[in-house]
Amino acid sequence: MSIQRHCFPDHQQASKACAHHVMAVLEDALAGRPYATLALSGGVTPKTLFENLAASVFPWDRVHFFWVDERLVSPTDPASNYGMAERWFLKPARVPRKNIHRIFGELQPETAAKRYCDDIREFFGLAPGEMPHFDLIHRGIGPDAHTASLFPGERLLENREDIAAAVLVDQLSQWRVTMLPGVLLAAQRTVFLVTGNEKAQAVRAIFQEPYDPMKYPAQMTSHHGRKVAWFMDESAASFMDQI
Repeated sequence: MSIQRHCFPDHQQASKACAHHVMAVLEDALAGRPYATLALSGGVTPKTLFENLAASVFPWDRVHFFWVDERLVSPTDPASNYGMAERWFLKPARVPRKNIHRIFGELQPETAAKRYCDDIREFFGLAPGEMPHFDLIHRGIGPDAHTASLFPGERLLENREDIAAAVLVDQLSQWRVTMLPGVLLAAQRTVFLVTGNEKAQAVRAIFQEPYDPMKYPAQMTSHHGRKVAWFMDESAASFMDQI
């Protein structure tokens, strides 16, 4: 396991550096085969990252896109993680539709989760019980140190057998579909983009509190992932003892 932590003066610079890292990882993956795999996260933070990626000269038609999690809403809903990526990244970059493996948030929770799991199994050619190995999974965190849609105390944090599942986020009264820890930990590489002062306490806890992923879910990959890189701005890293 190796962890890199990079801190930049502001969100814009952190996002730009993260974009360069994403493309470098995918370029390495493409050197050995005809396609690469990237799983994206949503929320507000990645918008600038997506804009940087879309504006770059890169063979995006050789990348297959998946999602770490999704809110169970229509793809045209402003809350849709897929919809945000489509607007700021996939359409401007002219990514072929066949390369897009979205979570169908307009379906019922269990149906959406099963369809997504089946898509991943088919694409990767997985045997029963086998985990996919994404070339890169892009992640973020919440102010409570949740990541993907795995919130503190969520029983699915202990699930290493399944690929994805429907989850009811009680504090938001909202259904989502999320990748599960077995997939997140199996990724060849993981990149976190975290900015803003509201994330500072969570960042400090992830790196400096005793290991307790049920309390701080993002600790899991940071302590047990393969190659993990963090891109932060000074606000997000402001409570760290050192960076």
